[in-house]
Amino acid sequence: MATKIRLARMGAKKRPFYRMVVADSGSPRDGRFIEIVGTYDPNQEPAAVSWKPEVLKKWLSVGAEPTTTVKNLIRTSGVLKG
Repeated sequence: MATKIRLARMGAKKRPFYRMVVADSGSPRDGRFIEIVGTYDPNQEPAAVSWKPEVLKKWLSVGAEPTTTVKNLIRTSGVLKG
């Protein structure tokens, strides 16, 4: 099973709020997921990003591949180096 760490959209119309979730690569964007690893709120100034660092490290160590957007959020938030 190939897993990805990606964004799942929540919130109201024109007021997006995202969860960073670990999901099977074949599941839909807002569909079934395995675990929530963080949140991202682009509506705040500056954008609010929160993580569960130990859960994120666990999934990265077992081979979950973050999407480009999630990888950029990880780098800018400083949770992990690289």
